[in-house]
Amino acid sequence: MTQRRLFLAALPALLFGLPAAAHDYKIGALEIEHPWTRATAPTAKTGGGFLTITNKGTTPDRLIAARSPVSLKVEVHEMKMDGSVMRMREVDGGIEIPPGATVTLKPGGYHIMFMELKAPLAQGGKAPVTLVFEKAGSIDVELKIEALGAASSKH
Repeated sequence: MTQRRLFLAALPALLFGLPAAAHDYKIGALEIEHPWTRATAPTAKTGGGFLTITNKGTTPDRLIAARSPVSLKVEVHEMKMDGSVMRMREVDGGIEIPPGATVTLKPGGYHIMFMELKAPLAQGGKAPVTLVFEKAGSIDVELKIEALGAASSKH
């Protein structure tokens, strides 16, 4: 087979395989998929980060902290109803990821909370975040910045 044919045969794998591989992460038994955030208004001081964590191992782990250069403070948060009022608060002790389970951080539930943003998050960009797990350790990921008000990631 000529080099050109070999290249053309491999091209679909390169075009369709790289985007997924470039935006998913693995640390220990944990797989982190589709990290994303929303663009923010020019005057916004807060933002949220979202992703999916799957524990392929046999022991539980915990997302206990997050850090990012995009804001002065980052916390692991949850939103839940308290009677008829939606409340948001930092999760005490982090978010457990049981063995064999998938935990999704999404709008209206668990999420990463960026407080005191240093600059607006611009659509099309990326926001670097370090996730800290109790057992697996720390991993640097990039959150794709989706449109202002996006309900979910488009990738």
